[in-house]
Amino acid sequence: MNIKFTLSVLGTVLAFMVPQTASAGPEDRRAMFGETHLHTNLSFDAFIFGNRNGPDEAYDFARGKAITHPLGFDMKIRVPLDFQAVTDHAVYLGMMPAMFDPNSAVAKHPISQALRDAKSASERRLAFGRLLPYIGQQVEDDLLDMDIVRDTWAEVKAAADRNNEPGKFTTFIGYEYTTSQDRFENLHRNVIFKGDAPDEPYSRLISMNPENLWRWMDSLRAQGMDSIAIPHNSNGSDGYMFAEKTFDGAEIDAEYSAMRMRNEPIVEVSQVKGTSETHPLQSPNDEWGSFEIMPYQIATWKDSKIDGSYVRHAYLRGLEMQAQGKGNPYKFGLISASDTHVSAGGFDEFDYWSKIGAVDGVGRLRGSVRLTWSQRLGAQIFRVQNWWRQINMPEDQRTGWPGKNPAPGYLQMQWSSWGASGLAGVWAEENTRNSIFDAMRRKETFATSGPRLKVRLFGGYGFNEKMLSDPQMVRKAYARGVPMGGDMKARLGRAPDFLLWATQDPGSAPLQRLQMVKGWIDAEGKTHEKVYDTACAGGVPVDAKTHRCPDNNAKVDTQTCAYSADTGAGELKAHWRDPDYKPGDNAFYYVRVLENPTCRWSTWDAIRANSKPNPALKATIQERAWSSPIWLEH
Repeated sequence: MNIKFTLSVLGTVLAFMVPQTASAGPEDRRAMFGETHLHTNLSFDAFIFGNRNGPDEAYDFARGKAITHPLGFDMKIRVPLDFQAVTDHAVYLGMMPAMFDPNSAVAKHPISQALRDAKSASERRLAFGRLLPYIGQQVEDDLLDMDIVRDTWAEVKAAADRNNEPGKFTTFIGYEYTTSQDRFENLHRNVIFKGDAPDEPYSRLISMNPENLWRWMDSLRAQGMDSIAIPHNSNGSDGYMFAEKTFDGAEIDAEYSAMRMRNEPIVEVSQVKGTSETHPLQSPNDEWGSFEIMPYQIATWKDSKIDGSYVRHAYLRGLEMQAQGKGNPYKFGLISASDTHVSAGGFDEFDYWSKIGAVDGVGRLRGSVRLTWSQRLGAQIFRVQNWWRQINMPEDQRTGWPGKNPAPGYLQMQWSSWGASGLAGVWAEENTRNSIFDAMRRKETFATSGPRLKVRLFGGYGFNEKMLSDPQMVRKAYARGVPMGGDMKARLGRAPDFLLWATQDPGSAPLQRLQMVKGWIDAEGKTHEKVYDTACAGGVPVDAKTHRCPDNNAKVDTQTCAYSADTGAGELKAHWRDPDYKPGDNAFYYVRVLENPTCRWSTWDAIRANSKPNPALKATIQERAWSSPIWLEH
């Protein structure tokens, strides 16, 4: 990267950073990055797979301190975060440390003893399988101690409060509500509190119905405790996350839609277990729609149904429901998170440690490095053991572990399809709980697949090309229009204007293209979607017919992971007017920005291990970021 290019990037980054003032207005909002989905040793699964880092260590990592992975190596973030929430599973919260404590009464339980005796990765997986019927309440539970759960929750809250540094580093009290439609159809949410939190978290043991979680959140809000729930891994929900019916199969109505949006204003679009923006079968004309797809239900090899599992399709479904008078239950903003289970998110492809711990912390365990002959034998023994275990348990408890293995010589578990994602971005006036939480509630948020890309989107009328070079662009855009996450009232007969803006992460690859993704419903009630390139690297004009940038010839050397640094952009801006606007069509618009291609984590693993790359895994990746949408309504 040459000096001029570096200075250009630095200038762009500084342009995005507005100093905080005592009377900050919308134009003073700055981009901040954080983590809203993280597990410590207080989560049952994280502890089983070797994590011994608690909430304090997780906050230390976020602030830039190295902490230890279950396999013994150091984990350190490239750039400290601005905010973080620790979100351990509410179900069985803190039970694992107690089960391993010989002085605890629960340590005498047979399940506790089996877990303590498990030493190898395969033994841990089998022991974990024995615990799942208890977590799922499929057997009589003589293990759970709610006093332990409540005491642990009190420590979670205390850890968040003592690590909170207003103006410098913000922490949120939070937890994961881990539920499903039946067993594996993921309906998980992370619950984040604005300030104080109740004495006990609401878990699936109280109700598996997310609608009852929202009612509980409403009751807390009436007591002065505000919170939001953030759905994640809709890709593994088997179509239930964004379904056409309620949890119990009733028709969705306006009351349901209002309650959901009141409690779930944002959704997690990307994380380690895949990206849920769209699926290539739903978006066949989107050349970038197959990004980091994990096609399975969570913790299984069962394919997850596509319909109802991806965000863009949910946006379209929401427009249909709104047209039917049901309200729009899927009008949410976007963030990303890691879902790490080692108290530390692996956000960078070149420094990736996956998420579970002892079973996926190195390349050979996640399928990117060839196994030795003895390791192949061990893997085969585990497959036989698992097969025997599966056929001797009730059918509804079978996971199918381990499953597909198309590349001989490599271990392929479900985590072979995972990736180094992602980060939550917000536009907020100051680094405090109130300011960041308010940004999430108004949906002025964006999501990245890992790099610290910054994205802005404004919609309105009267925007023009000259505003892109105006030092007062942001102030004028707020004054004349709405930012990402907002609703825009259409002016009949006039196509709306948009201002799009994105900057590069100085520690990652240059930008290749800036895009607008549009979805709309026509007068006949049919939904449509389209992707428009709006700005190209190098200032090359977008083709007016195809709405695509030409290839900028960015290359990646997969032998060394060197990539092109002189063919991309440090900043991309665009003024864009919808060329396909028709009066009366309600629509949504969101920004997607793409980097030049770089090496994926699997290629980095293979290079470091001097191993031939697994041909079943992608060698490169095109990192990206997404803004929350703006909704155009008539």
